[in-house]
Amino acid sequence: MNVELRRLELGDLDTVEEIEQASYPTPWSRSMFVAELRKPSSLALGAYAEAGELVGYAFVSRYVDAWHVMNVAVAAEYRRRGIATTLLERLFEVTASDPRSGYTLEVRVSNTQAIRLYERLGFEARGLRRGYYTDNHEDALIMWREPAVSAGAETA
Repeated sequence: MNVELRRLELGDLDTVEEIEQASYPTPWSRSMFVAELRKPSSLALGAYAEAGELVGYAFVSRYVDAWHVMNVAVAAEYRRRGIATTLLERLFEVTASDPRSGYTLEVRVSNTQAIRLYERLGFEARGLRRGYYTDNHEDALIMWREPAVSAGAETA
């Protein structure tokens, strides 16, 4: 599916919240989204359908040695069309110039579809955070993706 990608703005938050609440058992609050949008070390992209409707989003935040994939969601009626992949690949492109740009994330161990998506994008399981999710104390799988080697980089 063709979507237009652009930075999210505060005016997008009503739709972001609708998608979030329909996607997660413990959705982020509006204040969490506002904090990420205002943080200089964060990037937030939205995927917009042909009619300009926001149908998905992804948030990443820069920490000491990696970009942390904070939140990715796609409206239910638009899932399984490559939108999450498109959002994440674009975020990887935008952050590729960062020489310390590994990527990390946590995902529910039961979320096999998301885990498969992340594995297709080059993430590997690196550990567990026991009882990480507050709603049911489910473990989180910690995943890591090494930075891409640029075309002109030398290899050892």
